[in-house]
Amino acid sequence: MGKSLFIKGNIVDLFENRMYPAEIEVDKSHILSISPIEESLSNYIVPGFVDSHVHIESSMLTPSRFAEAAVRHGTVATVSDPHEIANVLGVKGVDAMIKNGFSVPLKFFFGAPSCVPATNFETSGHAISSIQIEELLKRNDIYYLAEVMNYVGVISGDGEVFSKIAAARAAGKKIDGHAPGLRGEDLSKYINAGITTDHECVDLSEAEEKIKKGMVVQIREGSAAKNFDSLLILIDKYPDRVMLCTDDSHPDDLVSGHINKIVANGLSKGVNLYNLLRAASVNPVTHYNIDVGLLREGDPADFIVTNDLETFMPESVYINGDKVMSNKRVWFTPSDLYVSQDFRSSLVKPEDFRVKTGSGKMKVIGAKDKELFTEIIHKTPKLDGNLVVPDPQNDICKIAVINKYEAKSPSAAFVSGFGLKIGAIGGSIAHDSHNIIVIGTDDENMAKIANEIIKSQGGIAATTDSETKFLQLEIGGLMTNASASVVAEKYLDITKFVQQKMGSPLNAPFMTLSFMALLVIPEIKIGDKGLFNVNEFKFTGLFEQK
Repeated sequence: MGKSLFIKGNIVDLFENRMYPAEIEVDKSHILSISPIEESLSNYIVPGFVDSHVHIESSMLTPSRFAEAAVRHGTVATVSDPHEIANVLGVKGVDAMIKNGFSVPLKFFFGAPSCVPATNFETSGHAISSIQIEELLKRNDIYYLAEVMNYVGVISGDGEVFSKIAAARAAGKKIDGHAPGLRGEDLSKYINAGITTDHECVDLSEAEEKIKKGMVVQIREGSAAKNFDSLLILIDKYPDRVMLCTDDSHPDDLVSGHINKIVANGLSKGVNLYNLLRAASVNPVTHYNIDVGLLREGDPADFIVTNDLETFMPESVYINGDKVMSNKRVWFTPSDLYVSQDFRSSLVKPEDFRVKTGSGKMKVIGAKDKELFTEIIHKTPKLDGNLVVPDPQNDICKIAVINKYEAKSPSAAFVSGFGLKIGAIGGSIAHDSHNIIVIGTDDENMAKIANEIIKSQGGIAATTDSETKFLQLEIGGLMTNASASVVAEKYLDITKFVQQKMGSPLNAPFMTLSFMALLVIPEIKIGDKGLFNVNEFKFTGLFEQK
């Protein structure tokens, strides 16, 4: 616990919309008093930032390593959904995340992952039942029911989904949503079930409809999905109904900035300072009723001290009265996370990826830069005898998902938008079940990259005929105990290799790759059991029948 201390600065008061010079007295972990003073001060004291929806696993870092990176940017707390690790390791994985998070000062507020697996149309390592969810929600270290991605189940009245929702309501805990494109009567049914937030809005009118019907919209600015510019008008229009989040942020982005970077972007575009800062701190704290200070007497002493109200780069960061960062140095030591995993994939051969031709045009997954949505594209297949082969000159690569938990044959299809000219890329991060996913211009390199990942028990990789880049992710195939700076450097090296040597135009090719298997975001994706039409919520053939 922190000792008594006194700090002077211009208080940024988000409840009165004013700034004034004052001296804060901190007694142990809480603010004892805030006393106005007659001094001219150049520094500012601001409530610490809260990421209102994030999957720590997407940073490829453990919670303690994430904390080490995030506090440098003024983040003092996160509302975290551990469903990535839960899909791989079940409740054991959630417990491991919570334990590791408790080892550092940053405040992690973990939820009970509601959709493990996200659908029954793919293979995951574990499933978490409504009975397990009920037990999790009784715990003091579980703060809410994490995003209910099965909006189809909510609308149709699925009993298991409603049992999980009922457990959250009985525990008096918030319920997070995930409803991309949901509108009208179906949206009303979803909200009436008790779901309070959504972070999947990409369209302003969709976001406004959700707000007007009672939801809080989390404006997302992550590594692959960047919706801030299209939704920023909401912050001044509905200042109490929006929050900021990253959802999924890769290590290179986290090293360069976190919520403070989103705030700085908003300020540069004319958004009101106080409304922005409320979205970054007050709104998530009050919505989830979490124990994070908001710079009031009696609050936990969670705040940042900065000399710059444009970039919000902190000079120092305090959590529960302890100085956890100053002069770019972090004053705590991250701890390693160890948890056993099951990795049962068999090694593959090039011929395992072969696709035979069919009748009519071929359905191709159309990937989009900085978006999680895909589109169905119809193309004439390129043939080699009776086999369909990649056509890199026309931006058509082969994509395959390999079951990580059982020895099964890969499922294969085709994708456009990645722009690979040579080689293959792949990883053991494939939302949400996290099987192995690979994309390539030829079967040989696809097999090569898949086997590299299988032998190493997890990682992301890129290969050409002459060179291979690899980043090992030894914890569930999702994370590593290495520091953010080390992981960011390796990740950036692989990303540049894919962009500069292999031809991809994507801003974050591995992040986009990881969402090609997420069967709950339209229009078309691929799982370990085959090509999936999300709009119709069923498997679909590769070819349109004549």
